[in-house]
Amino acid sequence: MLLTLLAPPCAAAARSQPGGDGADRADAHPAGADLGPEEFESIPAYDVVLTIATNGDLHVRETITYDFDAGGAHGIVRRLPYRIGDRLYEIRGVRASSSTGAPARPRTRRWWHDLLISVGDEDRAVRGRQAYVIEYTVTGAFTPGDVHDELNWDALGGAWEVPIREAAVRVEAPVVLRKARCRAGTSAAGTPCLRDRDGPYAIEFTQSALRPRESMFITVRLPKGAITVPPPRHAPPHWAVTWAGAGLLALSLAGVAAAARGARAAPIGLEAGPGRSQAVPVERGALLAVLGGALVVADVADEVRAHGAWAVSIGDASMAGVGAAAVGSAVVCLHRFRMRITRRRPGEGNKVGR
Repeated sequence: MLLTLLAPPCAAAARSQPGGDGADRADAHPAGADLGPEEFESIPAYDVVLTIATNGDLHVRETITYDFDAGGAHGIVRRLPYRIGDRLYEIRGVRASSSTGAPARPRTRRWWHDLLISVGDEDRAVRGRQAYVIEYTVTGAFTPGDVHDELNWDALGGAWEVPIREAAVRVEAPVVLRKARCRAGTSAAGTPCLRDRDGPYAIEFTQSALRPRESMFITVRLPKGAITVPPPRHAPPHWAVTWAGAGLLALSLAGVAAAARGARAAPIGLEAGPGRSQAVPVERGALLAVLGGALVVADVADEVRAHGAWAVSIGDASMAGVGAAAVGSAVVCLHRFRMRITRRRPGEGNKVGR
């Protein structure tokens, strides 16, 4: 199995938007709050640096200190949403390292609407306290507005199944930060984080004693024009057939009807003319069905590659493939049916042979 099953911190990610606007509301706990018995595993320290670039990209550096239990594990898994609703986010440039010498090879894969970053080695277990650094860049994190551009970001991710003892999130911007806030808990409606300004261009938020699945939600508003914010990307609708695709499907259905009429007038395979192979119509029908199916598969694979498995839309290419497969399958099925019709015998009507 991949590290997803071997590393305990991975769980379902928060599902509102990167800043988390879900309906659940649970407050974070102030410093020194009693978290109950000490867990076998925990995150003693979680430090995040969010650097806002002038082109609207968000550069993220996460330093995660993880305490494994005596049994050890094969690494950690960081879960990041790349799609929330129909909003798409591009996550690229994933890198990882470890200052404690733990295996830190990053592997990424998409699951549901998340990007899973597995850091470690499935052939080597680690124990005790280990430190990991994960870096990546997010495009499309800002939402443009009329007066300001807004960033909503779930800095820790609501997927950790272990408590986080101390967490810090530092926000750095190319312009003066005047409107920035942080809420801690299970959603952006949690309690305010402690705040410390580090000059006009950086603010640091801290929070202690976070329970499993709690996080820190950052909101930053920059004046319009302070940075370049590209328009948000949205997944295509699941039904994206145009008049062209609908026309192709209609022609295909007409072709199925024509094949049925042709088979009724001249049974395929039984009354082929001299010098013609009886198998030719069947082979052509089978080839058409295969090509139609291949066109659908190619179209879906292209959508998965571009938008992910859960953002696939049905478009004109798929409709053309479905139509071709329908015509080809109809030709093959009609041929087989006609082959089962026995010739009229004296005193008998046509009957279906066994």
